[in-house]
Amino acid sequence: MWDKERAIKSLLPVIKRIAEDLVQTLPPNVEVEDLIQEGILAALSAFERYDPSKASFTTFVIKRVKGAMYDYLRRIDWMPRNLRKNVKLVEKAIHESEEFPSDEELARKTGLELKEVIRAKNEMMRRQILMIDAFDEELALKTEGPDETAYREILKEKIKKAIEKLSEKEKLVLSLRFEKELSLKEIARVLGVSESRVSQIVSLALLKIKREVMGDDQTS
Repeated sequence: MWDKERAIKSLLPVIKRIAEDLVQTLPPNVEVEDLIQEGILAALSAFERYDPSKASFTTFVIKRVKGAMYDYLRRIDWMPRNLRKNVKLVEKAIHESEEFPSDEELARKTGLELKEVIRAKNEMMRRQILMIDAFDEELALKTEGPDETAYREILKEKIKKAIEKLSEKEKLVLSLRFEKELSLKEIARVLGVSESRVSQIVSLALLKIKREVMGDDQTS
């Protein structure tokens, strides 16, 4: 039998790390404690639904912890309208560039101030990360059946093909970010580059995946 209290307590540092990593690019009105609380509640719920024959307990819980935090962010709908507009402008400018442009170049192309570009780019990357994890969460929560299994395999294949088209550096950075779950700062130390450069690589790679999986018109 599983000891619920002990299992959840052992995962608390992981839940805190996920929340702290997520809140880095969010405005001050989003409290990290609220994200942690959502994660703990999700972990308690996941404990009741865990099936040892399908996945490890840690993997099963982390998926639901992340999903709960993302759901919370969607519920509070914190992003101002002008920021939404700026995100679309920056994403469009990047789509139209062959390489990831600098912040200064994006400012010239969009007519935004440099600080607006940086904030919009951070939010764009966060949304793209949420999108990738949302795919995974949606698939994990679907009831197993012929239609759901087919859908899962098609989506996995699309993502796989999109990743195969990335450069080796982009593949490495995504692997460190999503498989090893390193923060941007940790990846920067591993690669010997700046944190902003890592952010650029992640953003461009996720944009490429988004374009392949969702289509060029899905920019909002």
